[in-house]
Amino acid sequence: MDHAAEAHRTDLMTITRFVLNEQSKHPEARGDFTILLNHIVLGCKFVCSTVSKAGLAKLFGLAGETNVQGEEQKKLDVLSNEVFIKALISSGRTCILVSEEDEEATFVEPSKRGRYIVVFDPLDGSSNIDCGVSIGTIFGIYMVKDKENPTLDDVLRPGSNMVAAGYCMYGSSCMLVLSTGNGVNGFTLDPSLGEFILTHPNIKIPNKGNIYSVNEGNAKNWDKQTAEYVGKCKFPTDGSSAKSLRYIGSMVADVHRTLLYGGIFLYPGDKKSPNGKLRVLYEVFPMSYLVEQAGGQSFTGKKRALDVVPEKIHERSPIFLGSYDDVEEIKRLYKAT
Repeated sequence: MDHAAEAHRTDLMTITRFVLNEQSKHPEARGDFTILLNHIVLGCKFVCSTVSKAGLAKLFGLAGETNVQGEEQKKLDVLSNEVFIKALISSGRTCILVSEEDEEATFVEPSKRGRYIVVFDPLDGSSNIDCGVSIGTIFGIYMVKDKENPTLDDVLRPGSNMVAAGYCMYGSSCMLVLSTGNGVNGFTLDPSLGEFILTHPNIKIPNKGNIYSVNEGNAKNWDKQTAEYVGKCKFPTDGSSAKSLRYIGSMVADVHRTLLYGGIFLYPGDKKSPNGKLRVLYEVFPMSYLVEQAGGQSFTGKKRALDVVPEKIHERSPIFLGSYDDVEEIKRLYKAT
């Protein structure tokens, strides 16, 4: 037995310990955020466990209902949404919840109300459930202005006002990536301990990558700038190597790869969907927050993504995010027109 390695393994940085360490840097902190995050982590563990045995439990397939986005709901979508709603309300630290699966925002009853707003997609990439491809949960956290009188105006704010964002990816391993505004850190679930362990400290996205990620099936409907950019990725005119295409169709998986390896993820607007397909509050904002915290950029085709002020809770937006230099290149194409 390698006793040195075993001894090192006993000094594990769990996600709870990590957040408590961050909390100690703020003497005014009361521990509310730590409690909230613990409940989010619990929800992620539950969904991870459920996803891993979904076939055995007959949780694949459609639940027979349609969500507010017009997508037929999968059984796992419905279950994941219920799990997170209950976990977040029971934390006693939330006042408004916005889920992709619910048409209206959930206002927490006064006796269980706290000062945080959580916007989330309980199961992103659910169309990939049946074929075993990575799926995930995306979340963003705001602080309410007045917890006694929370309103939708507290939610409809720029992404730059978020105090934290993250996602949990359920794939070959279960990984939770989190930022509280001071860099990005990745935690992997150790099934033997039931704990998320810090495995990817201080994630930094490379300044430039050799991967682009986009659904090329929509190419005929793209605008000129997107078509020109993707053309340059495939047929560079400056003598550089062509970029590789990697597209999974699950935003969590595609952004996770972009965060670690660099490159660019695109979901542009097109003739069929001028505002794109991705929702601002619980997809575009949290992922843009993470990418910027890791040293990258995020752009809508008109402005910095985190500067968008949504008018509706399920509003959509085009998005280009990833390595700083790669996003800078597409920004130049849009400014040139």
